[in-house]
Parts: sequence; structure tokens; C-alpha cells
Amino acid sequence: MNDIRAQLKPEVNAYLTRIGFNGPIDGSASTLAELQERHLHTVPYENLDILQRIPLSLEIPDLIEKIVVHRRGGYCFELNALFGWLLRELGYPVTDFVARFWRDEPDCPPKRRHHVLKVEAEGSSYLCDVGVGGIVPRRPILMAEGLEQQQGDELYRLERDRNYGWILAEFKRESWHWIYSFTEEVQLQKDFVMATFWCENSPDSIFIKNRMLAIRTNEGRNSVAGDEFRIFTNEGVRSFVPDTEEEYKEALRVHFGIELN
Repeated sequence: MNDIRAQLKPEVNAYLTRIGFNGPIDGSASTLAELQERHLHTVPYENLDILQRIPLSLEIPDLIEKIVVHRRGGYCFELNALFGWLLRELGYPVTDFVARFWRDEPDCPPKRRHHVLKVEAEGSSYLCDVGVGGIVPRRPILMAEGLEQQQGDELYRLERDRNYGWILAEFKRESWHWIYSFTEEVQLQKDFVMATFWCENSPDSIFIKNRMLAIRTNEGRNSVAGDEFRIFTNEGVRSFVPDTEEEYKEALRVHFGIELN
């Protein structure tokens, strides 16, 4: 394994260190699953730059600088772009798709504003995604229609719809609910520029309204909605609102590993 690591680009090894991955580099489905799970436990979902009106870049060197070097997070167009780059560097065939996000939407979402990945491993295709702030699969989903896939206390499956293509659905409150849908039209990195511009600038975008942060933890997850921090553990939920800017920055550091200048 050390010989393989020595052959990787320094940026790739830095990324693997960033997510705490020490497993084999073997192109297997189990390694793919560990990479995704480690990523969700170490790199937060966050929209802080958007709220500060700092334009986002989807260029890989810029994403490495932000997420790996400065240990920040990002949202789907940043996180899945960089994760897809990592997987390609490790030898996985990766295809980029754009998705329509249905969760918490009363009607058909007007925009396709989510980036997802199809990844090949050991002769099978998997849906991979490290770019959602809410609860989503922590490990890749085998792309097989109707197959129920249990992950801890969460249950997922992929459905097919004649209009919207693949549907990632979750089972909760005794029924199935759509999370997002996507077709298999291949997207180039330049195809995401307009989508992220809309998310960063449109008055209808949810990303410019409130702070949104999330990260998986060994006991559950941590999140921020607006000013409120929510710490989910086996014992329940602890919520608090920092009283000062210094307390807010310290809470970001403790619960998300983010250190703001």
C-alpha cells in the first residue's frame, strides 16, 4: 500500500489525509464505500462563502486549496467535483450527472441544482454523493432498480420514472419519499457553472438565505440552520445559539473543524 501511495500525486495523498483514509488503494467497492463514509465524517457541507458573497470556483486546484489545504467544506458542486476528481485519480471510472432535488419540495423543483456521481467498481455501477446537507446515504448505492439498501437505521432504494429517470428514495414515516432524481445525460464540469451561479446569486436560491452546515459524526450528525447549532447523538439532540461572534467561531471549530479567518 505504501508503494501505491508513493506513486500518487501529493495533492491526492493530502486529500486522503484530510479525510482520514488509511485503507488500501485497490479500486474495490469496499474501498469506495470507505472513501465516501470517511469524507462525510470529515468534510462539512457548508454555504458560508456564498453568504459572504465570495464567488465559488469549481476548478480543481481552487477546490484543493479550499477544502484540503484550508480544511473548509462546501456544497454539492464543490464537494462532488473534488470527490469525483479524487476517485478518478485512484482509478475509478466516474460519470457526472445533474439532479433535481425533491426533498421538502411541495411541487416539482423548478431547477436541477444538484451534482451526483456514477462510479464503477468491480463490474457494478454505484451512485455516490458527498454533497447533501441533510441525511443521505453514507455509503454508495448500488444502481439496481427497486433494491432496498439498508444503511444503519436508514433505508434507501433507487426507482425509475419515465420523466425524471433515476429516483433516490428514502423510507421514513412508513412510506417512500423522493430525495432527488437524475437522468444519465453526461455532464461536463463546465455544465455546472450556470447551475452554481444560480445557486449563488438567485433571490430564489435557498443557499443565500441562511447558514447551512452539516457533518456526520460517530454518534449521529452535527448541523447548523440559521444561527442554531444542533448536535445529534445517541442521547438525543442538543441545540444552542452562540451569544457572540467568538462563540460562533469556536462552535464552528469544535463541531465542524472549520477555522474562519
